Amino acid sequence: MKFKTMLAATLLATGLSAMAADAPKVKFATTAGDIVIEVYPDKAPKTVDNFLKYVESKHYNGTIFHRVIGNFMIQGGGYDEKFYEKPTRPPVAHEGEVVQANKGPRNTTGTIAMARTNDPNSATAQFFINVKDNASLDYATRPPGYVAFGKVVSGMDVVDKIKSMPTGAGGPFPTDVPKTAVVITSATIVK
Repeated sequence: MKFKTMLAATLLATGLSAMAADAPKVKFATTAGDIVIEVYPDKAPKTVDNFLKYVESKHYNGTIFHRVIGNFMIQGGGYDEKFYEKPTRPPVAHEGEVVQANKGPRNTTGTIAMARTNDPNSATAQFFINVKDNASLDYATRPPGYVAFGKVVSGMDVVDKIKSMPTGAGGPFPTDVPKTAVVITSATIVK
């Protein structure tokens, strides 16, 4: 019995390692340092496809983290340093139920999710990285939730640096804008 349990655990760990090795990764080079995100197309296929298309089209290059709430999340991907909103493609269909059914990531520390309005089907290019466990954003806790589709695998220290920056008003936003701009200089798919 012990052997079967150990074998099952080994196979599971090997399978998870293989899945992680195959998961696409995106490197955000920022003025605060590099952040590498691993995304899961098997858990949230439409969301990941949408995100990777924005990466491939260089949409994120030159955008800023425009909303930083130190005990919640850091948000970026929509505005340049002058607070011009970049044009986007049509919104992606919300996949909260899909992520739940696929046992996808929850909104825990270090996961990335799509930002949206109150309309669950309004996510376009903006994303946020959770800086704490935000179970209240999960489909399981409060449908429709926010679709987490990957996680930080390198550069969590950079995320922590950004979340700790002083914030205030900036552009059209009355609060939560870093006083020193954090610019995504490039976003690239890496192996």
